[in-house]
Amino acid sequence: MKVVIVGAGIAGLSIGWRLRQAGVDVTVLERAQAGQGATWASAGMIAATAEHQHAQSPEGELAYRARAMWPDFAREIEDSSGMKIGYAESGSLMVAMTEDETARYVARTADDPELEVLSASDARAMEPMLSDSVAGALWASKEAHVDNRALGQALVRAFVGAGGVLTVNEAVVSFEIRDGRAVAARGALGLHEADAFILAAGAWSGLIDGLPPDALPPVKPIKGEMLAFEPPKGVALPTHVVWGNEVYLVPRGDRLLVGATLEDAGFDTGVTAAAEDWLSCRAISVMPSLRQWRVADHWAGLRPGSPDGLPLLGPSVVSGLFIASGQYRNGILFAPVVAEILSGLVLGRPIGFASFDPRRFARARGRTGPNA
Repeated sequence: MKVVIVGAGIAGLSIGWRLRQAGVDVTVLERAQAGQGATWASAGMIAATAEHQHAQSPEGELAYRARAMWPDFAREIEDSSGMKIGYAESGSLMVAMTEDETARYVARTADDPELEVLSASDARAMEPMLSDSVAGALWASKEAHVDNRALGQALVRAFVGAGGVLTVNEAVVSFEIRDGRAVAARGALGLHEADAFILAAGAWSGLIDGLPPDALPPVKPIKGEMLAFEPPKGVALPTHVVWGNEVYLVPRGDRLLVGATLEDAGFDTGVTAAAEDWLSCRAISVMPSLRQWRVADHWAGLRPGSPDGLPLLGPSVVSGLFIASGQYRNGILFAPVVAEILSGLVLGRPIGFASFDPRRFARARGRTGPNA
């Protein structure tokens, strides 16, 4: 069996790696460089609790399942690639800036026994840089993070080392369909035929020609800007991921990452002074001493968003074409379960996550197809 995957971000590489481990002939086609899109631009958080307030929702269940898979997933990537990816279960500290927000945090613990309520003084004991204005906090001990940039390169090495073929600078512009089935992907370098195709091109997933309109995933780019703060000489970084006042702060090496804005700006990846000011002000409100830190870097990435905010994971209305997109802010978190779902489908071992079926949008328009 031969499979072509369009997109060499964390989703495409993880799926391709799993399929190669099962003996499938896999080629991954990447429009630019592997792991250099949303995977590179993210903060590498594995934050099921912080990102998903309702663990019993379909997306919450997906998030918690993925997070539980991450320790073994990270270990296997490191063993297969020979590279360290910085996986650490350091927990997340979610701080409240008002009494009302503290009350909402306390209410969350009724549905999630993992969460621990902390007083403001307890939170500051964990992270002394926190503002005196912090009113309380939640502690999620099982949250983790990973060095997303190292992760992208490690997955490349694991995939290629397992016998996968990676072709970069190959932008797929169209699919060829015969008798209702995808049979080839056409790129600048030629025609790539296969038995099955997986479209995992992130924010670019909806730009491929040759498909019926309702087979294209309705994915659009959502821009996010981030900063990296560098501490003054001799000043230590925080030791935990901290969430508060609409931003998150992630210690990474010798810098503190701060993110992220949300903007529907098409495919623009330019950075703005307004975003830097917004992120800086929010971060300083959480940790006032950041006023003395230097902004060492500022970048933007494009997340793949969907109309209903849920990922698209599964078959399209075109036979032989599968979709892995729409992960929005959770591409890193979801990676192991996305690889499990998509590789299982291709191998004839479907895993039930009906809420994320890409065909839900076609059904809403009254379309049925061979996979519907």
